[in-house]
Amino acid sequence: MRAVLTWRDKVEQCIYDLAFKPDGTQLILAAGNRLLVYDTSDGTLIQPLKGHKDTVYCVAYAKDGKRFASGSADKSVIIWTAKLEGILKYTHNDSIQCVSYNPVTHQLASCSSSDFGLWSPEQKSVSKHKSSSKITCCSWTNDGQYLALGMFNGIISIRNKNGEEKVKIERPGGALSPIWSICWNPSSRWESFWMNRENEEAEEVIVNRYFQEIPSALKSAVYSSQGSEAEEEEPEEEEDSPRDDNSDEHNDILAVADWGQKLSFYQLSGKQVGKDRPLNFDPCCISYFTKGEYILLGGSDKQVSLFTKDGVRLGTIGDQSSWVWTCKVKPDSNYVVIGCQDGTISFYQLIFSTVHGLYKDRYAYRDSMTDVIVQHLITEQKVRIKCKELVKKIAIYKNRLAIQLPERILIYELYSDDSSDMHYRVKEKIVKKFECNLLVVCSDHIILCQEKRLQCLSFGGTKEREWQMESLIRYIKVIGGPPGREGLLVGLKNGQILKIFVDNLFAIVLLKQATAVRCLDMSASRNKLAVVDENDTCLVYDIHTKELLFQSAPMYQYLDRKMYKEAYQIACLGVTDADWRELAMEALEGLEFETAKKAFTRVQDLRYLELINSIEERKKRGETNIELFLADVFAYQGKFHEAAKLYKRSGHENLALDMYTDLRMFEYAKDFLGSGDPKETKMLITKQADWARNINEPKAAVEMYLSAGEHIKAIEISGDHGWVDMLIDIARKLDKAEREPLLLCAHYFKKLDNPGYAAETYLKIGDLKSLVQLHVETQRWDEAFALGEKHPEFKDDVYVPYAQWLAENDRFEEAQKAFHKAGRQSEAVKVLEQLTHNAVVESRFNDAAYYYWMLSMQCLDIAQDKNQKKEMLVKFHHFQHLAELYHVYHSIQRYTEEPFSFHLPETLFNISRFLLHSLSKETPLGISKVNTLFTLAKQSKALGAYKLARHAYDKLQGLQIPARFQKSIELGSLTIRSKPFHDSEELVPLCYRCSTNNPLLNNLGNVCINCRQPFVFSASSYEVLHLVEFYLEEGITDEEAVALIDLEAPRLTKKERKWQEIANNNSQTLRLDETVDRIEEDDPFTAKLSFEQGGSEFVPVVVNRAVLRSMSRRDVLIKRWPRPLQWQYFRSLLPDASITMCPSCFQMFHSEDYELLVLQHNCCPYCRRRIDEASQ
Repeated sequence: MRAVLTWRDKVEQCIYDLAFKPDGTQLILAAGNRLLVYDTSDGTLIQPLKGHKDTVYCVAYAKDGKRFASGSADKSVIIWTAKLEGILKYTHNDSIQCVSYNPVTHQLASCSSSDFGLWSPEQKSVSKHKSSSKITCCSWTNDGQYLALGMFNGIISIRNKNGEEKVKIERPGGALSPIWSICWNPSSRWESFWMNRENEEAEEVIVNRYFQEIPSALKSAVYSSQGSEAEEEEPEEEEDSPRDDNSDEHNDILAVADWGQKLSFYQLSGKQVGKDRPLNFDPCCISYFTKGEYILLGGSDKQVSLFTKDGVRLGTIGDQSSWVWTCKVKPDSNYVVIGCQDGTISFYQLIFSTVHGLYKDRYAYRDSMTDVIVQHLITEQKVRIKCKELVKKIAIYKNRLAIQLPERILIYELYSDDSSDMHYRVKEKIVKKFECNLLVVCSDHIILCQEKRLQCLSFGGTKEREWQMESLIRYIKVIGGPPGREGLLVGLKNGQILKIFVDNLFAIVLLKQATAVRCLDMSASRNKLAVVDENDTCLVYDIHTKELLFQSAPMYQYLDRKMYKEAYQIACLGVTDADWRELAMEALEGLEFETAKKAFTRVQDLRYLELINSIEERKKRGETNIELFLADVFAYQGKFHEAAKLYKRSGHENLALDMYTDLRMFEYAKDFLGSGDPKETKMLITKQADWARNINEPKAAVEMYLSAGEHIKAIEISGDHGWVDMLIDIARKLDKAEREPLLLCAHYFKKLDNPGYAAETYLKIGDLKSLVQLHVETQRWDEAFALGEKHPEFKDDVYVPYAQWLAENDRFEEAQKAFHKAGRQSEAVKVLEQLTHNAVVESRFNDAAYYYWMLSMQCLDIAQDKNQKKEMLVKFHHFQHLAELYHVYHSIQRYTEEPFSFHLPETLFNISRFLLHSLSKETPLGISKVNTLFTLAKQSKALGAYKLARHAYDKLQGLQIPARFQKSIELGSLTIRSKPFHDSEELVPLCYRCSTNNPLLNNLGNVCINCRQPFVFSASSYEVLHLVEFYLEEGITDEEAVALIDLEAPRLTKKERKWQEIANNNSQTLRLDETVDRIEEDDPFTAKLSFEQGGSEFVPVVVNRAVLRSMSRRDVLIKRWPRPLQWQYFRSLLPDASITMCPSCFQMFHSEDYELLVLQHNCCPYCRRRIDEASQ
């Protein structure tokens, strides 16, 4: 075993611990208060990790390679990811001494001076357990079931996964032998070797006829020993035969190193295995090789020692200049890293040389450094000889076997002369240390070779003879002979070949050749001598004539000379599959198809056999282009550049391009094309992009598609992967004429929720319709409205979706306005009708009135269409009527439903009368006659209109009365009988046209019973207003009428002339001058109020231009209805009583009432027109 230094580094701090990443690529070192991460291949420092505030004492990597942990004197443990990022930190009460990951569950054990904690990623918490002494080290079993803790007081505590103590090992040394390092053997296959260890001796031999060897690991078996004689193992087929009941205890072996300078081994049960092994130094670290075959131990002796799994020291790995605090083996390799007190980090490769010997059909070789296995090559029987020490040399001859150990040589012999016998026993022991290069055993002697000197020793160890050679001895072989007189063939470095007899001092020179000897043998007839020299040439000589009979170079020398048939003949003598393949390839390149076919047949390579067959077929068809054949061969071999050159030379560039593209070697294909046809280059890039897309390399594919001008494919990939930045870059670089790729970009911008970039793209190509749709889809209404204003043709595209969106979001009023604005009158009316119906059903009569008013205005707007004028005007008047009904019924409903009244009794009295007069035909949905009559009855009684109250109560008797009103109505009906049967005259309404007092309950409705003039009501108190409607004489337009009214012609002088004032000394007299009595000098409008008495038809007041001219502007109120309606004119007969008309709904109010309502609602109470809106 040799240790070769691979790399070394040095830091300023002591290296207390280290850990390998499970794949062996990285090494984590605890150095000072940092962790250092190294690349194991060359010792490069990848990254220092800072996170601890004090010295880091320990580090451990989880077996799954996902995370590692570090513990420090700052009392904290940090969990790190494989990406070297700290993800978790937790603390103990004392400094952390050691950490270890469970190999199965990846649970982390962290130990401090006073307790230990168990953390797992699943539970996210640390369960802590107290310790009776300072914990110095810990280690998990292979199955992850148990955790061993080494204590400063010399005790070993074995705990289960929950931290409960299951086994306590108290050692004889106690506190004088603090446990400093422990480690479970990572392989459970060694348990059988610990059986009966106390009774085994060094010469013990174990035989197994059917032993199947596994490199660096042994099958579990049960061994027994009887003195120096070895028993055969049970056949492998019977390996599951009954075993010791306690064999489970042997599954885990714990190696323990303490500062009592001892190495010990224990079973899981706590039973010690073997004896304590003295070390003569203080051990600081112990660790196993990956498969558990060897142990590393380092400490105060400033070196790392290699031990077998059972504690046999094998050698030293690198002397150091200070204490070794930590040493570990790279996973699944023979590399060892050492960390020292002075900060030195050394990385060694261990080289285990082959030690073996061969005689006829018996082959002996070293195994596990301390065992020797002898194998019968014909029967395949094996015997294992356990030496318990390092085996240095092995020699085998006939029935003899010699094994050199560090301090002695053991000679074994077979029990019998049977050729198949495999029972060996110790014949002799030479207890002496020998230094030799080669060892040979004869029947009665052993031959030691040391450089130029040969020594012959008896089995008793006595030196009998010695031979001194001219040059270094390179080879020695026993060629037989009588016992005690055997002959030896000796080959020297200077080419000399000698024969020596062990009983003769004189060496016989057989011949001398020019080259150094590597191997020798003699024919059975003793006439010929075969020599293999250092050039791997086999030479055969005649021993007597010294003539060179035959010289055979190795197959490769014939291949170098392109002598394929001769190389094939040599190969037929016996070469490896790799040699056959090399021969086949060389012959194929040399177009020696026959030899190549034979060689490929040997290795059963059908692929190349098919190639050869196809080339032979092409040759038969008359193809003679050798370069093309060779190009195909090179392509098959992977020599693509040579193949491309040959394809080009033979005029088949297309084949070279196909080869490169099939192999996805696009860069080589581009180089091959050079500055050729741009179409070819573009095709090549497109193919490369297709391939990149297929192998899930989308970014590369995008770049290639762009360079090839395949913008749509690049956009599709970028969009599918959500690469907005890439899409922006593509969209901005594209010319606005390239509509299709730009539209695709915009589509993906919309899909990826980036409407701003989509809008930019639509603007670039001038696609305003798509831009409008985008704004609508993303509900960016302001931008959509702005675009609609600039481009009226898109008005429908904006307002219709906007209205639908408003309706979906329960904003029906705004939706209705939007439909209206979009010119979708039918949709607007439909929304309003639905709104109105809902309001009525939900008893929101005020809203119902508002919606009916809006409906009427919508109908009026639609009536401008001549085709729908008649129908829409009918609807207009109907909806106006309904709006007024629901407006007044809202007050009655509130009065009957709510505990407190918001109106004066007079108002409720007027409202209920107005509503009863208006309900002469049919009652609209939601309006209750019972509520109306009940209100009228109560308010009439309160105001002294007893006759009307009695009438209302009588009417109620014929209706279905709700239970809640039943008692009140019955009581009212009785109490009203006690009242006089008449109404208060103050409540009687007056017609301002004919000055007739009208009854409180008018069969004709809301018109005068005398002149049939419709009453004009206040929209708040519903009192009859002092207004009389008049109509224009035919031929007078609305504009002319307004102009005439605005003239304000004076009439006061004429009136003054009617009166004469006469004054004398005692009195003043005012006399009416009756002589001036012409109608023209009276108010012309008052004269127009007269009519024929007794007529049942309504005679409207019609005025001419003269009357209009005589009117004052402040006395006239005009309802300026939109076309096709005519304007309505009203004359105030009491100019001093102010009346206000809403410019939107044209409802009339007493000015004081209107101002109060506007202050309360900030809008018209009827049409909800806000006071800050401009007049319509």
